[in-house]
Amino acid sequence: MPRYLTSPSPGWTTRADVLVVGSGIAGLTCALRLREHVDRVLLVTKTELSAGSTRWAQGGIAAALAPEDSPEEHLDDTLVAGVGLCDELAVEVLVTEGPARVRELIGLGARFDTDAAGEITLTREGGHHRDRIAHAGGDATGAEISRALIAQLEAVRADPGIEIIEHALVLDLLTTADGTVGGATVHVIGEGEIDGIGAAHARAVVLATGGLGQIYSATTNPPVATGDGMAAALRAGATLADLEFVQFHPTVMHLGEGATGQQPLVSEAVRGEGAVLVDEAGEAFMTGVHPMADLAPRDVVARAILERMETTGTDHVYLDARHLGGDFLEQRFPTIVARCRELGIDPATQPIPVAPAQHYASGGVRTDLRGRTNLPGLYACGETSCTGVHGANRLASNSLLEGLVFAHRIADDLTQRLAAGELPAVDLHSPMAMQDEGSHGLLDARHRTEVQRTMTRGVGPLRSAESTSGALADLATLAALPPGTAEPGPLSWETTNLLHLGQALATAAHLREETRGGHVRRDHPEHDDTGWAAHLLHVRDPDDGELAVIKLDVDLAWPEADDDADEDPLEGTQ
Repeated sequence: MPRYLTSPSPGWTTRADVLVVGSGIAGLTCALRLREHVDRVLLVTKTELSAGSTRWAQGGIAAALAPEDSPEEHLDDTLVAGVGLCDELAVEVLVTEGPARVRELIGLGARFDTDAAGEITLTREGGHHRDRIAHAGGDATGAEISRALIAQLEAVRADPGIEIIEHALVLDLLTTADGTVGGATVHVIGEGEIDGIGAAHARAVVLATGGLGQIYSATTNPPVATGDGMAAALRAGATLADLEFVQFHPTVMHLGEGATGQQPLVSEAVRGEGAVLVDEAGEAFMTGVHPMADLAPRDVVARAILERMETTGTDHVYLDARHLGGDFLEQRFPTIVARCRELGIDPATQPIPVAPAQHYASGGVRTDLRGRTNLPGLYACGETSCTGVHGANRLASNSLLEGLVFAHRIADDLTQRLAAGELPAVDLHSPMAMQDEGSHGLLDARHRTEVQRTMTRGVGPLRSAESTSGALADLATLAALPPGTAEPGPLSWETTNLLHLGQALATAAHLREETRGGHVRRDHPEHDDTGWAAHLLHVRDPDDGELAVIKLDVDLAWPEADDDADEDPLEGTQ
């Protein structure tokens, strides 16, 4: 794997105390909180502030807000969903700090749905034993949270302490010779006063760039989700973890054979209100599969759907919500109902065709409890990160909460460290010399569909040694194409990021010889806690560029935050 993407030399430079990359719930929360205490924050985002995954979140945000609920119960549900691979300390942080963070979000102007008495109305989703999902606009929670945070950001846009650059794609992290991160190269895509490649220097970088859903042919993720932050971190030497644990949402609207790109999600909350999965004969098939039936954890439901599809020889099943009534559906799920009707299905009178599709990356850049990575000066949060919260399978509606909680922790940690004189500005490798330091040819954007088809075919929810080895061979063929066949630019940079992450993800999927979380290994259909109660970690060797894969036993502690200095969390492991 190369150290850098091929690109023109930076033509401009800017400086900040902290560079935040991404404008979902994690990036916006971190930038707004940092602005209160740090002299200069630079927020860059790939397109517009509202274009990331946060605004597409339908179901809601999970937190123990009800008097009868507790963080301990939320913790238990999260651990069960994670199938033995969650870091319990990280989950404790999530569930204990989560309620306060949600209330602070309300204080910033986020308007959640309430009852006649003004209390937040809570619903239930798969894997939860309590009603603890706060929602907004019925099924537009992410859009409302994004609106509220962007409004806060717009209110301080004139503040010299914070700068916002939209239409900015981050290419690579800039580091010192010893791996300390001190900025990133950025391409501003023909918008605003700055254009072309630049170098953004900072005392710390926070990656909050979202997921990698576009690595598959069909996903609920928006087009911007090409794994840019994860790929840049991997090339720079950051450790990535749990990449093989891709969550395939069980109820994505089936648009027919060959449908690609972002697909319409049918929120788990629809099942939380009583909708039932049925096959083409109208048989409800989740009863007896799991004690929670249609509200079982996502991996259980997705697997049951795949098995029913295989048994019946079909490419989808149905979600039947007709008994809930048209008035209720329109009031509770206005966005979903409108989208279904646009596509020719009326949920009030017809069952909705659904099938699993890529939804969430449970793995990512490995962090400690304060968002620090193994590279000094580099932090990660949101879907880009792997905090240990999700394990092998994310519990429904924990994603927004994770971004919120750990963004706060990162901002507080950075505030303390910068005030103490830690993380000084560093002398970076000259960006002008990057083309001579491990860059190589890009993968042309016309090969993107090949990457996506390869990953869908070989590393989807149903896998085997044969399918994953085939995917690795096909990806290797693409990686070996002669250099110089692609021109540097956003589409080729994104496609190359997908290739790099695809190779790492497929490697982990090939090595993990068991069924766990969001995938089934046909040749290893059972959990194997004896051999595979472990995490697979990826790190790029700085000397030869090879990706090392490290198997870390789950009993070894996830990296703790260290009060004195950044430490390599892999030191001493095999």
